[in-house]
Amino acid sequence: MPLEIERKFRLASFDPPPAAVRQRIEQGYIAIKDDGTEVRLRRIGGSCVLGVKRSTAGGSPARIEVERELGEEEFTELWPATAGARLVKDRYTFDEAGVTVYADVYQEELAGLLTAEVEFGSVAEAEAFTPPDWFGVEITGVKAYKNQTLATRGLPEA
Repeated sequence: MPLEIERKFRLASFDPPPAAVRQRIEQGYIAIKDDGTEVRLRRIGGSCVLGVKRSTAGGSPARIEVERELGEEEFTELWPATAGARLVKDRYTFDEAGVTVYADVYQEELAGLLTAEVEFGSVAEAEAFTPPDWFGVEITGVKAYKNQTLATRGLPEA
């Protein structure tokens, strides 16, 4: 089962490095359970994806993530089910200090929010990671900054 182990940070500012690859992401949630399990649709670049994420046992930062590619017609049929639970962001992907950074610049209702995520191969790698100073405050696990919460409730209060 594929695991997602990541740390997330709120950025004060972001200037994409020249080597960064930019992709627009449209993301909507079909279902969100109280335990954090989510079923989401995502259009990223030219791909449409149906994804399911759920927490693992024992409060680990690792989450199980399964994604399946959808055709454009399937995506279009399912997209209305995400009404009221959507977000749009530009994702910049680049390597820095031996890790891949995913910097998200949120759009529309979430404009002004900037975050960075780093994914790891193990919990030990995640715990050993020292973020660069420009990453700002860590928001890993903060419910107000989870994409499903941003999509349904908007920006967290200051």
